[in-house]
Amino acid sequence: MRGLELAQNQLDKTKEALFEEVMQAYLKKVFRLVYLIVKDRSSAEDITQEVFLKAYKNLGSFREESSMQTWIYRIAVNEAKKHVRSWSFRNLFYKPEVDAGIVEGTESAVIQSDHRIRFARIVMELPSSYRQLIILHYYEELSAEEVADILGISTGAVYTKLHRARQKLKERLEKEGAW
Repeated sequence: MRGLELAQNQLDKTKEALFEEVMQAYLKKVFRLVYLIVKDRSSAEDITQEVFLKAYKNLGSFREESSMQTWIYRIAVNEAKKHVRSWSFRNLFYKPEVDAGIVEGTESAVIQSDHRIRFARIVMELPSSYRQLIILHYYEELSAEEVADILGISTGAVYTKLHRARQKLKERLEKEGAW
């Protein structure tokens, strides 16, 4: 019995080490992704914690059919969507403006330009389904296949929705005279 306990202890240590690497690699990215979906810093912090709690609990069931990033992002998108659908969010916490400080991430010097801030605001005003695609594909630089895997839709649907999202962006940019 002692050997089994030692093996389990070693397995737990490796699971914790792997999880530590996952958190270091994806914490800021997941927070930014969740924030861009829910538009509320406090909610994004809570949801990000929930994402990593779920990831830790389910780390043993990760089948490596997709990348770790895709798996974590899928959890994040699902948790953020669940929050957005909740009654309290829709009725108490809707916040349409964007906190440029969070969106800018590590590129603070570049994103300070007026055009980029206006563009980020327009992206945040898009319907949720389009906003998610724009964020995952352009901000997080994921391929259409990875986006499809995260959102649970076909690659063709990603291309179609991306086209529609770009059309909406173009219309809004032209309407505001931003470009």
